[in-house]
Amino acid sequence: MRSTIVFAMAATLLGLVKASPLQSRYVVKETHRVPREFTRESDAPGHALMRVSVALKQSRFEELERHLYEISDPDHARYGQHLSTSEIHSLVAPSAESQDLVRAWLEEHVHPSTISSSPAGDFLTFTLPVSSIEKLLDTKYSVYRHEDGSKLIRTDEWKLPLHLHEHVRTVQPTTSFIRARPQSKTFLNVPGSVGCRPEPYKGPSGGGVDQVCNASAVTPLCLRTLYGTVNYKPRAAGRNQIGLANYLGELNNRSDTAIYLSTYRPDAVKGAQEFRQISIANGSISQAPNTPAQLRAGTGIEGALDVETMIGISYPTPLLAWATGGDPPFTPDADNPTVDNEPYLTWVNYVLEQDFVPQVISNSYEDNEQTVPHSYASVVCQQFAQLSARGVSILFGSGDGGVGGVQPGGSCLSNVNNRTAFIPLFPSTCPYITSVGATVGFKPEVAAYDPKNKFASGGGFSNYFPQPKYQREAVEEYLDTIGDQFSRLYNKSGRAYPDLAAYGVNYTIIWNGTLRLVDGTSASTPAMAGIFALLNDALISHGRPTLGFLNPWLYKKGRKAFTDVTSGSAIGCNTSGFPATEGWDAVTGFGTPRFDKLLKAVGL
Repeated sequence: MRSTIVFAMAATLLGLVKASPLQSRYVVKETHRVPREFTRESDAPGHALMRVSVALKQSRFEELERHLYEISDPDHARYGQHLSTSEIHSLVAPSAESQDLVRAWLEEHVHPSTISSSPAGDFLTFTLPVSSIEKLLDTKYSVYRHEDGSKLIRTDEWKLPLHLHEHVRTVQPTTSFIRARPQSKTFLNVPGSVGCRPEPYKGPSGGGVDQVCNASAVTPLCLRTLYGTVNYKPRAAGRNQIGLANYLGELNNRSDTAIYLSTYRPDAVKGAQEFRQISIANGSISQAPNTPAQLRAGTGIEGALDVETMIGISYPTPLLAWATGGDPPFTPDADNPTVDNEPYLTWVNYVLEQDFVPQVISNSYEDNEQTVPHSYASVVCQQFAQLSARGVSILFGSGDGGVGGVQPGGSCLSNVNNRTAFIPLFPSTCPYITSVGATVGFKPEVAAYDPKNKFASGGGFSNYFPQPKYQREAVEEYLDTIGDQFSRLYNKSGRAYPDLAAYGVNYTIIWNGTLRLVDGTSASTPAMAGIFALLNDALISHGRPTLGFLNPWLYKKGRKAFTDVTSGSAIGCNTSGFPATEGWDAVTGFGTPRFDKLLKAVGL
């Protein structure tokens, strides 16, 4: 025993000795060009507090990735054998050397009692004034104003002692200008609806799509009929759950949800009061009426779309809604910048610490990949891999600007060389999540485009993440079909998205007590989440594991359960964008689901 202790102490001392004066000198760890939508305004106020996360190198992530692909491959002997939390922690825990060296450095600047650690030890988090963080990272923070008037405190470069470069993956907030934006386009001028409760279109009971669907106002009955879930009766509610994520001020209002469900799905109206809400980093779960400022900003429109669509499709499957804010709390005004945490990292790290997580989670937020530093994107993506390995299906909307980014009319200019390019979106470019595009029309469905607001379903190819093996064959077939069209505008070898699609135009919602219509992959994504939640319900009720990470199954066998979409395109950047074709395509993936075929595809 004594010899073991002596050896451990010697190893620790050896690791610390490695940091020679030359190695301890600060060297640039990361530089990221400021997105053109931001303009430097001033030096950052030194007293402003920021909550900083230091991501340490995970010792065995490659092994975790191997496990993930094995348990997600329907032809592998381990299919469905999802990993436990303790198994994941053992795979991602940093080496003792990494932990000792990074802590020794931090404790020169931060009191040890104020540093919190993730369960696996791969994240160390603390709060400091900006002036202290500048010393910690040998950098200078500035206030940057976005073209919409909002502000952030960020830097375009930060440093670490040389001996720590191999042990630290990223430190944030630093160079990330990500603005998690909901992918929904809203019309507020619904004829006869403003100030009034809705008078819904009611098709005959048991009718087909022609009888129950109205393209000008899409309801849960329409979606359930279109995709074949209308007669399915959930049997595993409780054991099976569904989740949604809100970020930075978005809300889920129970009163609006109750009005919606009483109108469009009366048997599910209890769901308005039953869904759980959890606040992360001071995220708002308020049920108070919106303030005038919130009404002007449309706060709660995205939240209404998510919660009303998901309960409308998957009830009585229990719903959990997270609201992730900034930490520490900060109230922006005209003169003070917003000091916030990176929302995806804050959310996923919290969820990874929980004993139970809903088996399907819908995220309706994206940002242009080029606004996200590669280090940050990689860290968040690897955290998603951990969640997927636990048996969770993580869905993200593929974007509303076609090939042009998160917003119609985006600049379509690369941050790297200032040339015209298709702009991929993160997190859709992460290979460990499932990206959902949007369609419009019933017979047939086509890739979504709405001329009223220029909404076009997003699709593209990552500039950060290589194309995963599971999709290589399908993507190669697509590239052979479209040939050299647009070849100079995107990275053919990148992770391609979306993976599948669902209807995404003219969804009915209730917001602020009245009827609104919403377009977006923010609509198709919660709808798809609801459908997969029902499929998991069927699996659980038959004693089977849930689907977990969908993509390996989808590209190998699940694709047969989807209706191919072969018309339309991901319009953007003054081009027609990627076209829908037979087979997988970069605007609708494998197409839209059919529940009876999904049941057959999973062997039920």
